[in-house]
Amino acid sequence: MANEVQSKCLCCGEIFTVDVRNRGRQKYCSTQRCRAAGKAARQQRWQRKSENQDYFRGPWNVERVRKWRSRHPGYWRTHRRRKRFALQDALIAQPAENTKDTAAGTLQDALHLQGPILIGLIAQLTDSTLQDSIAATTRALLQLGQDILSGGKNHGQQTGAAP
Repeated sequence: MANEVQSKCLCCGEIFTVDVRNRGRQKYCSTQRCRAAGKAARQQRWQRKSENQDYFRGPWNVERVRKWRSRHPGYWRTHRRRKRFALQDALIAQPAENTKDTAAGTLQDALHLQGPILIGLIAQLTDSTLQDSIAATTRALLQLGQDILSGGKNHGQQTGAAP
């Protein structure tokens, strides 16, 4: 792009593309180590300024904090009491009535039949968060469970157990 500017990171020395909104100010690349080094350097630079030497000390600071707290009563307590809302509604676990339709249905329909705990458990056990993988494992586990509950003869072969 025409607006891209390259710069050398002050921490690692690698060449990186500067964010166009921070052109002229960005001195560190976006790696975690370099961002931490940049923050430390900015804090040291701020603390070295004479007007900031006693910013957090002395009677002036005590009064400044006292005034701020009087304007913001209970600030440090209220944020813990607020209910945290999920980004999406909780899924209601529903029994699968017709497994033929569920297996042939859309991927989202199959996933909405299972509770979030079961989906999380399957993702943990299969080490995959891909919906296709979770849906395939869910269908296999559902079929296995139905075979076991119905006394079917195929469940021993699927799990590797002796009949």
